[in-house]
Amino acid sequence: MSTVASTSPRFRSKTLTAALAFLFGSLGAHRFYLYGIRDIYGWAHLLGTLIGIPGVMLLVATERASILGWVLATIGAVSVFAAFLAALVYGLRPDQKWDAQFNAHTQRKSRSGWTVIFVVIFSLLIGAFLLMTGLALGFQTYFESQVEAAKAISQ
Repeated sequence: MSTVASTSPRFRSKTLTAALAFLFGSLGAHRFYLYGIRDIYGWAHLLGTLIGIPGVMLLVATERASILGWVLATIGAVSVFAAFLAALVYGLRPDQKWDAQFNAHTQRKSRSGWTVIFVVIFSLLIGAFLLMTGLALGFQTYFESQVEAAKAISQ
């Protein structure tokens, strides 16, 4: 005999989804919450993060000189930035559209409040800060290598 809870569709909170994307999005938590453990994009987030961690460690160990480190760290960064972007997209989606996609067969309706607004604000702030930091470090490394190459040619 099945219970009502097992046969009724599950309510998915827009606020919780945005918060999961903001806090644990690079691990795919928001995707697993929405689509379940079999979601391939959730696993892609997790894999990208796991690939990016050794890349960052390699860049630190080689003082940003490792090409492999840059490639691996870029893969990890894509996962992180995609998670912050997902927090923005989910948080800014109107409640009616959210419910139409994720809660169409439930009796509950979403009622977003200030929490989701703060999640969106912090996602934008931290995501933009990390993006600018990554670009600055990338350009600094590139121009430093060009200066070193010019010094080597001139000697």
